[in-house]
Amino acid sequence: MEILPISEKLKQKIIENQLQEKWLKAKSLFEHNPRHPSLETELLEPKWRGIHSFRLDRKYRALFFITKNKAEVFQITNHYKKI
Repeated sequence: MEILPISEKLKQKIIENQLQEKWLKAKSLFEHNPRHPSLETELLEPKWRGIHSFRLDRKYRALFFITKNKAEVFQITNHYKKI
C-alpha cells in the first residue's frame, strides 16, 4: 500500500525527533506489507473514526487514514505521552 507524501510539518517533526532512518524503514516495510509484524499496524478505537497506526519505534507511532487504498499519514505521536 502506498503512503502519500507527508506534510512539511510532519517532515520537520521527524527531523526534530531524529526519526529519519526509522521513518524510512517503517515506510518501506509498510508499503511492501502493511501488516509486517514489527509495525504492529492497528485500527484505533473508536473504530468508526477509521484512524490506523503503525510503529516507528517503541516510542513513536504514525497515525493515518486509508483512502482509495493509499495511506495518508497525518500525525507522528509519542505513544506513551499522557494527555
